[in-house]
Amino acid sequence: MRLLIVGLLCLFLKDASDAATLAGQSVQPGGKIEIRFPVSNYFQGIAAQAGNPRPETGRAVLTFPAGFDPSRTWPILIVTSTSDFNRTSAMDADWYRPPATAEGWVVLGSDATISPRIDSTQWRLGLLGAALEAIRKEWPQSAKWPVAFAGFSGGSKRSGVLGAMLSKSGSVRVCGFFLSGINEDRLGEAYKTYQPGRGFLEVPVWLSSGASDPIATPAAHNLVKASLERTGFKRVRLEQFGGGHQLKMSEVRRALQWFRQLGRF
Repeated sequence: MRLLIVGLLCLFLKDASDAATLAGQSVQPGGKIEIRFPVSNYFQGIAAQAGNPRPETGRAVLTFPAGFDPSRTWPILIVTSTSDFNRTSAMDADWYRPPATAEGWVVLGSDATISPRIDSTQWRLGLLGAALEAIRKEWPQSAKWPVAFAGFSGGSKRSGVLGAMLSKSGSVRVCGFFLSGINEDRLGEAYKTYQPGRGFLEVPVWLSSGASDPIATPAAHNLVKASLERTGFKRVRLEQFGGGHQLKMSEVRRALQWFRQLGRF
């Protein structure tokens, strides 16, 4: 009996020592953490454009699927919020957690510990870049993980721009865009501006439209789809659900399944 207890204790201690950590936080499969990380001068400079302060410390919320082990490959869903109502991407991360967890995705929402003067795309880019850098510092293999971008309303517009910018830099492997409640094609314009390469046009784009949405109407979604296809995007899918200007969790899950199917990861 004594030998059995000692053996079980050794096994427990081994499991505890092997537990994944990130920025000093213990990562539990199926769990959620909030981390703090330093922002390098490079990313501070990006965020500080348009007269913003230089953010020296970033924060991010991450959620993990069941069975998460950083030694394996996991797709990451990068969440970008609208600027309306002073929302941040870290706030919105929880919205995507249930469908992403169910489909085996990590969710990432980045932010700063200070507020910007102008909530610009450069501000969001600087903090997102710093968050990815912090993750890759401890998990270098994560640089090869597939990444999808998701946003609702104004966040969907900004997701497209951030995805094109990061794809141009070669720092992410983009596997999809989930754009919900969108009434203007910013992704197509970002492709023309930043020119991330012809392969970017193969990235699947899921447009999620509420049938009674008064802000991003079904007609507006149709125009966004047509604009993306004129630009050359080959995998644009417009799906409508019964509802208004809202994020539909079942649509997020269907989109993540589609991205996996097409990306084969």
